[in-house]
Amino acid sequence: MTQPVIIVTGASRGIGAATACWLATQGARVVLVARSEEPLHAVAERVKRLGGDALVESADVSDANACANVVELAVRTFGRLDAVVNNAGILHPVARIAEADQRQWKYNVEVNLLGVFYMCQWAIPHLRETHGRIVNVSTGAALSPIEGWSAYCASKAAALHFTRVLALEEPAITSVALRPGVVDTEMQAVIRQEGQHVMPPERYAYFKQLKESGRLAPPEEPARVVAWLALHAPSALSGELVEYTDPRYATPAQALFGKTLPA
Repeated sequence: MTQPVIIVTGASRGIGAATACWLATQGARVVLVARSEEPLHAVAERVKRLGGDALVESADVSDANACANVVELAVRTFGRLDAVVNNAGILHPVARIAEADQRQWKYNVEVNLLGVFYMCQWAIPHLRETHGRIVNVSTGAALSPIEGWSAYCASKAAALHFTRVLALEEPAITSVALRPGVVDTEMQAVIRQEGQHVMPPERYAYFKQLKESGRLAPPEEPARVVAWLALHAPSALSGELVEYTDPRYATPAQALFGKTLPA
């Protein structure tokens, strides 16, 4: 069985679900991971229609044992592991530092940073064998501070630097971070619903206008590049932060997958 085996976290919707579907068009065997199991089954059905194979595992990536179980299940079921896409992430709390709920702040770090660490640590021995790939979905907020998003900015900045260290320590594995831009996902809806009272008016208006003017990218666009990186990211790219619009990656991704994701 030579078809690649890829774990995708946060796979129940948005970029994660679209990544799994793009991978399916190339016959990949995809392990779909998210906290909510029911929507994962809908994604799994679509993956199979598109020519891939799917395994559903309900798990919270903030739990180290749950991440271990995901990796063990993938290898036990499919016999190998070729890539991990760490896409699971949360924005909450949307609050200024002085008023932020400490439990929410801690959980944000547990998902956005520790979840990446746990999944990578368990996957590394298997990815060494296949000279595999790790794609960590990042954000512009890892580079630029945004009022009201302290936990998200801090955890994503740490995860980006973690990717760089991982690339140095594991030369047999290609580890890449991807900046997906502004995407029409549930996270953008949360910003519009909760950001008004903690973000500067001009910053909040910017995010609100993105939706109203139709400037949010559909998840399928950055997901196409995520999927390409999971399959074909060159080793020379390890440790880098990739823009999904960069033609060096967007062009071969579209050439491989096509412009439109089949229904």
